[in-house]
Amino acid sequence: MSTGANGVIQLENEHFRVTEWTIHPGGVIPMHKHDYEYVVVPMVTDKMHVVQSDGGEIVAELVAGQSYTRPAGSEHQVENRTSASPIVFVEIERLA
Repeated sequence: MSTGANGVIQLENEHFRVTEWTIHPGGVIPMHKHDYEYVVVPMVTDKMHVVQSDGGEIVAELVAGQSYTRPAGSEHQVENRTSASPIVFVEIERLA
């Protein structure tokens, strides 16, 4: 099943996993739970929609190069509902 999103692991070791995510127009990263604290580094300035496990929604205003962090246990689905361009970001998980 194609979701219109893909992740490419750039680096993984005992301390970190770095994944570049691309969400194409209309694409979605399906509901998932983060086991580790993580940092997101947007590669584009755009908007993405985040649907939380409790049904709440956040419109994330991304600014290229302006990182943010989220705690372990975050559970959500990430969507590119409105952009005509791919949304690209790098996710850095702290494994240890």
